[in-house]
Order: sequence, then C-alpha cells, then structure tokens
Amino acid sequence: MSSPALAAPAPSRHVLAPAMALVGILLVALNLRTAITSLGALLDEVRVGLHLSGALAGIVTTLPALSFAAFGALTPWLTRRFTPARVLVGAMAALALGELLRATTHSAAIFVALSALALAGIAVANVLLPVMVKTYFPGRAGLVTGVYTMTLTAGTTAAAAASVPIAEAFGSWRAGLGVWAVIAVVAMLPWLRAGLRRTPPGTRSSGAALARVHPGRKPLGWAMAVYFGTQSLSGYATMGWLAQIFRDADYSPTTAGLLLAGVTGVGVPIALLMPALAGRMRNLRGLVIGMSVAMVASYVGLALAPHGGAVAWVVLLAIGQGAFPLALAMIGMRARTSEGTVALSAFAQSTGYLIAALGPFVVGMLYAATSGWVVPIGFLIVAALVQGVAGVFAAKPRFIED
Repeated sequence: MSSPALAAPAPSRHVLAPAMALVGILLVALNLRTAITSLGALLDEVRVGLHLSGALAGIVTTLPALSFAAFGALTPWLTRRFTPARVLVGAMAALALGELLRATTHSAAIFVALSALALAGIAVANVLLPVMVKTYFPGRAGLVTGVYTMTLTAGTTAAAAASVPIAEAFGSWRAGLGVWAVIAVVAMLPWLRAGLRRTPPGTRSSGAALARVHPGRKPLGWAMAVYFGTQSLSGYATMGWLAQIFRDADYSPTTAGLLLAGVTGVGVPIALLMPALAGRMRNLRGLVIGMSVAMVASYVGLALAPHGGAVAWVVLLAIGQGAFPLALAMIGMRARTSEGTVALSAFAQSTGYLIAALGPFVVGMLYAATSGWVVPIGFLIVAALVQGVAGVFAAKPRFIED
C-alpha cells in the first residue's frame, strides 16, 4: 500500500514539486480551524464590543458546521470549472478576507456575514485537501493525511491559546481575530503559483467524470457520510461540553480546562499515526471497531465515575476521536480517481457536518431538561455505536466509482 518515498504524479513542469505541494497542503491545514477557535476564545469580548444579541451569538456558534455542510457541497461544481489549485487559492482568499474584514466591522450582522465568508473558504479547503493528497502523494496518502491532520490540530490549538494574549497585547479583540488572516495569505502562495500555470493534465475535474460519480446513490457514500457525521458530532459535543462535565464533577475550572486540553494533546500523535496505519491495511474494520469501543468506554466512565477516572476517560476519548483522521484517510482510500475523491469528500463532509451540527444542541437540550449528564452521555453512546456500524460498512475494501 505504501511506497518508500513521497510519491507524486509523473514529473511535469505544470505540476508542483512534491516538497512544494506538501508545504502547500500543510499551510492550508494550519488554517482550517483558526477562524473558529480564535472567535471561541474571544466570544465574550466580541459580544460586548458588537452588542451581539443572544440570537446572533447563537448563530455564530452554529455557523461552522452549517457552513461546512452548505459550502462544502459546492466544491465539485467549482472543480468542474477550475483546477483544484485555483479553487484552493480562492478558498484561502475568502478565509483571509473574512478573517481580516470581520475584525474591522462595527456591525453585528456584517460580522456574522464575514464569518460565513471565512467559513466558506474553510469548507471548500476541507473537501479539497484529501484530493490534493491523493493527487500528489498517492503512495503515501496515509502518512501525509496524518501529518496534515496533526498540523490542523496545531493550528487549532495555537489560535485558541494565542488569540487572547494577542488581543491583550494590542488592547483590542480585533487584533486577536484579524492576525490569523496573515497565515491564510501565506497559504495561498504555493497554490497561486500552480494556479497561474496552464492546466495540468488530470488536475481539472472532468464534468462528465464527476457526473458519473453519485455518492448519494450508493451505500458506501452514505456509510462514509454517517461515519464522518457521527464522529464529528461526538467531537463537537465533547469539545463544547466536556469541561462542564468535569466542573459538575467538582473539578476546578482550571483543571477542567486542562483535562479538555488533554484530549487534544493526546490526540496529536494519534492524528499522525492513525492514517499512516490505515494506509498499510486492506480492511480497516479492526481500527473502526477499536475506536468506537474506546469512545463508548470513555462515555460510560464519564457517566458513572467522572471524578475517579478522569485521566483514563480523557485518554480513551482521545483514542476514540482518532476516527476523524481515519475518516479523512478513508475518503481517499475509497476512491480510485481525483473525480471520485472530490465527489465522495464533498458528499461525506457536507452531509456529515449537517449531522454533526445536532451534537452540541441536543446534548445541551438534554442537559437542561434532565439537570444531569447520564441522558446526554447516553445520546453520545448511541452516536458512537452508530459510528461503529457505519464505519464497519465503510471499512470494506471497495471504491465509490464501482
């Protein structure tokens, strides 16, 4: 399944060198959550500064999943008209403009609209990165997916940790949001170089080829969408509510925050190793089942003994959330062609993020209704079991073009 070196398409003056393509992929990955976590870190300051109503604040917090679903679905249409490199340039431009301009506006409604623009760029890049990995590194897709997923995690953590200190250093929340546009501009550069060249053979998606690939009409497409969606649902719900679970279990806010950070910290090496391991396996059923079991065990522990075994539950949860890099790797592994990868990536992610948008909302509603965590965590256990079933089906070695 793997080659001894990072592989790329046949040499051509129209195609980026493998090293430059890898740099481009990692720079884009670094940007894929900065617009979200920087705002999360500064949301209170933004609400006060822009006089955001409760309704608008609610819209802002639900925008990521909804934008990923809506705008990710447009990516196949874009790739029929432009090369993936050109579409990535446009995606990073939208992200940079959205991040920069929302930091300058004094209108709450315009702030929300510009946040949607930034998230549209992220949504398109989400879909295209598995395509670029398959195009440039078909023999080492698992390894490269792991590296870019780890880079995505690093960008997420950096934006969450640095946005408040940057805002404090400059005396305004606007600096803490706008600074991340610089990284998006830098991420444009490798793909801008490729996009300005003549269309490389095989990099512009054929409309006829895309028209022949309909993931929504195939069980494999739906299995991938449900797998991606349920693991994202668990991830969003966990990130939104895990600290509160620990605080309700009599941990201090600081300790609860550290335990939440521990999920991300433990997840970094898992994000690197999981796709690489998947790339060496023909049938991924064992990995899929193992991560679902880890997720269920963590949730059971959180429901029954959140204080006594907190560290163990955090480690198990991080292992279970290895389903995210695995899902990204599986998108490329379940398609033979770039056209198939674009179609499957767009369908799995756009449909999956619609499913994921339910997670924080349903958990919060159940928590408010029951004043406890047993029922909300029970909902997450059901989601993890569904994830396992869908994953077992998606793990079978076959292709979306079949």
